[in-house]
Amino acid sequence: MVIYMEGKIVRTKLTGTLAAFGIWLGLLILATVVSAAEGKSITRVFEVEEGGTLTMDTERGSVEILTTGRKTVTVEITRKTPFGGARELPDDFVVEFEHSGKDVSIRSELERGWWDSWRNRLQVHYKITVPQRYNLDLETSGGGIRVVDLEGEVRVKTSGGGLKLGRIDGSVYGRTSGGRIELAGCDGTVDVKTSGGGIDLGTVSGRVWAHTSGGSIVIDAAGGEVKVSTSGGLIRIDEVQGAVEASTSGGSITATIIEQPERDSSLKTSGGGVTVHLASGIRANVDARSSGGGVSSELPITIRGRIDRHALHGTINGGGPELYLRSSGGSIRILGR
Repeated sequence: MVIYMEGKIVRTKLTGTLAAFGIWLGLLILATVVSAAEGKSITRVFEVEEGGTLTMDTERGSVEILTTGRKTVTVEITRKTPFGGARELPDDFVVEFEHSGKDVSIRSELERGWWDSWRNRLQVHYKITVPQRYNLDLETSGGGIRVVDLEGEVRVKTSGGGLKLGRIDGSVYGRTSGGRIELAGCDGTVDVKTSGGGIDLGTVSGRVWAHTSGGSIVIDAAGGEVKVSTSGGLIRIDEVQGAVEASTSGGSITATIIEQPERDSSLKTSGGGVTVHLASGIRANVDARSSGGGVSSELPITIRGRIDRHALHGTINGGGPELYLRSSGGSIRILGR
């Protein structure tokens, strides 16, 4: 039975006996040899105002967020078997909805039973449509999260999949332990981290913090300072309007600084070269050293100390914040833009 009351928690639970579970198990096994049928789903529609927040906490499942011009939040939960077919969920799958004013929250969990070895393979997909201007606070332990273009603050977290976000008119916070992070663009600040994939960011109007232990980092443009690190890939920042902190143990670093930084920059790699492009007029104190290649600059530098093929110390345009460059696996180049 499903019950919904305005402003209160709605608890949806599939109930049955052990015999019913046996029937479900038989259908589950049958799904391996017959084509999948349409999956059963839970659908709810909530009347809201723009500027509200969707809060979600699910034990497992992928999440897809779409937008609409209407002032509604529509939730569709589709249940599938481990083999890709569509069948009923185990008895103890629980979904709770809460609607308060312009906000909606969803919580789901799979209660424990002696047949957990089967139920741990459960796959659930949440397709949710929200107003164009709406905030998101989503967390799932068992799937990827996809969000289309949206006006609002976005906070997304998953332990079991990638993050794919469209153009977000607001700040973005993203965490995943198991996938790639993609962001088409952001009119705000970005703070993202993954342990299992690359990071690909479009144009960001504010500062960027990004970290991965398992892939490359690519940023089209950043309107503020950038702090990025990876242990397993290259770093490329096509345009940045501020200071850069970038480090990698597994690839090269390329960065283009188009406006005068207000503080020191640091670019360090143990697995490739470093290339920095500086726009005309940028002032910097250069401290560059490579143990795996040469150091060179096509820009005029006032040298301090002795001339060394593997090191360069001096000032550009009279000096400014420090430009600290280090490489153990390749050459270092300072170029114009």
